[in-house]
Amino acid sequence: MKKYMSLVLFAHSIFALPFAIIGFFLAVSTTDFQFEWKLFGLMLLCMVTARNAAMAFNRYLDRDVDALNPRTAVRDIPAGRISPKAAFTFTILNGIVFTIATYFINPMCLVLSPVALFVVLFYSYMKRISPLCHLVLGLGLGLAPVGAYLAVTGQFHIVPIWYGLAVLTWVSGFDIIYALQDEEFDRAHNLQSIPANYGGNKALRLSEVLHVMSFIFILLPVFSTPVGVLYYIGVLFYGALLIYQHRIVSPTDLSRVDRAFMTTNGIASVVFACFYLLDVLSGHWMI
Repeated sequence: MKKYMSLVLFAHSIFALPFAIIGFFLAVSTTDFQFEWKLFGLMLLCMVTARNAAMAFNRYLDRDVDALNPRTAVRDIPAGRISPKAAFTFTILNGIVFTIATYFINPMCLVLSPVALFVVLFYSYMKRISPLCHLVLGLGLGLAPVGAYLAVTGQFHIVPIWYGLAVLTWVSGFDIIYALQDEEFDRAHNLQSIPANYGGNKALRLSEVLHVMSFIFILLPVFSTPVGVLYYIGVLFYGALLIYQHRIVSPTDLSRVDRAFMTTNGIASVVFACFYLLDVLSGHWMI
């Protein structure tokens, strides 16, 4: 179990999972649908298994490239801790569990389950096709709040889509920052990324634009639903942490990329989700 947790970097669930919880409680606090523990558990199961499938498949597909890159040669498959066959089997099993779980949620989620799996798995191929791979990764994680809302209601709504777009632009932006570490390697091995194609300076500028867009998308729900002061405090924390990660990284100093990538963004998602939930509990979003 420890090996597979390492394979899929389970700790990185902290990025999208808080937004899935936001999407779920958005549905139960602004519609006639009630909170159900069974449904909440199924939603979490879908989140975990979809992400497991995506990460395991990414590690499986990248195993040869990872072995050539000194930064990634220590990953589980190139290091020999998990075989490629085991990783691929793990991908399939998680995809099956994800699909079965959607069957017990509602027909809409079941019908859309192949689409969701395609998006999260396709990212691994996009790195070989286009520098837009960062946006595809963002799209995969951006499905979290939309999918969680669908799990409760079986219907689309503009507010969870705003949150989905916030996640898309947020994740795309910080993935570009993370890719700065492999700029030269990606360029030498014909792997597509924003830094490899346009250089570090332009990559950081684009990342900044994406994070400004993410902040705007986080604000847009206030025009569609009633919110209280706690929500705005969460938004301010989110924006401050977006700014902070750009202050500690530059193309000539990547020593704090891990702090910008994991620590800062993990805190941003959790803190914003906590303030969101506190705002819900205070009664501002209740119908």
